[in-house]
Amino acid sequence: MMSLQKLRAPLTAVTSRHAAFLKPRSFPISTPPTSSSSSSSMTISSSNPNNRLQQLHRQFSTTTANMSQTNNNFLMSEVFNVKGKVALITGGGSGIGLMATQALAVNGAKVYIVGRTQEKLDTVVKTHGQDIAGEIIPIVADVTSKSEIAKLVKEIESREKCLCILINNAGIAGNTQQTEAKTAEEMKKNLFDDESSTFDDWVNTYRTNVPQLFFMTMAFLPLLQKSSETHHGYSGTVINISSISGIVQSSQHHFGYNASKAAAIHLTKLLASEIAENDLKIRVNSIAPGVFPSEMTAGESGEDQKSHIEKDKYAKVPAKRPGKDQDMAGAVLFTAANQYLNGQTIAVDGGYILHAGA
Repeated sequence: MMSLQKLRAPLTAVTSRHAAFLKPRSFPISTPPTSSSSSSSMTISSSNPNNRLQQLHRQFSTTTANMSQTNNNFLMSEVFNVKGKVALITGGGSGIGLMATQALAVNGAKVYIVGRTQEKLDTVVKTHGQDIAGEIIPIVADVTSKSEIAKLVKEIESREKCLCILINNAGIAGNTQQTEAKTAEEMKKNLFDDESSTFDDWVNTYRTNVPQLFFMTMAFLPLLQKSSETHHGYSGTVINISSISGIVQSSQHHFGYNASKAAAIHLTKLLASEIAENDLKIRVNSIAPGVFPSEMTAGESGEDQKSHIEKDKYAKVPAKRPGKDQDMAGAVLFTAANQYLNGQTIAVDGGYILHAGA
């Protein structure tokens, strides 16, 4: 039988080895190189939890500071940076135009909003233009007139060295007609005989939704080109607000409106192509919104120039909701800031095109 003394000997040895292993030790942690040395290390004592946390905090702060030198371009504030940029938005007094206005102005841009009604524009400034990083400035003008557009250009030229962002948003819906029919005669009655189906309605809808995109872009080309000279690495950008109505295969009860938005989408490609062919540093893209609350979809806006949309308007949207201000803001900031995006149409529709077909 093994004696108790002999049994204790190996236990003592094991305990001693465990004690040595468990004894507080120091662990070297490498830190990124600093300007004064190519490498360094920090010793963190594991015996004092408070000291260890403090030292880890200092280590993290140092690492973060060094990382920011190489990863700074990936910060959200850099990727979507519009601070100090000058923008002009037509139809900026409500709906999607107002969403775009807030997206840019809140993030530091100076935004000129253009519309026909002074009171509406002033309400935007009073309600949404206070205590923000940027600025909202109202200008009354009718962008369906070349002479009015020319005056608008001179006004901006007198105030700014360049124009960085032009958002052509003004538009109208036109009349709607019943498209469902059981016979050819009934369809003719709905779409030809109906008093609301007129050449004037088509022409007025097209006139507002298409030519102004062309004439506004052409008129502001010199100021847009100067943005690359004023802001190094930045190209002037034009964003045409079209619609998924110009993409889907259904008329949605307004042939004239959908045809005009399809024209706006194709015009965006034409402008982008011809401007690029002339080696100008100006990008042209389109945002095609789905169902968003606006005066066009809701029929009116509140005291804050915001609109509420009824559920039946978005019942067929896979997202089961209308677009939010933040949804449009994200699209506007992405399109305005992405220097490698040109000639594209971005649909922001909650999946509506998937349902309706294109």
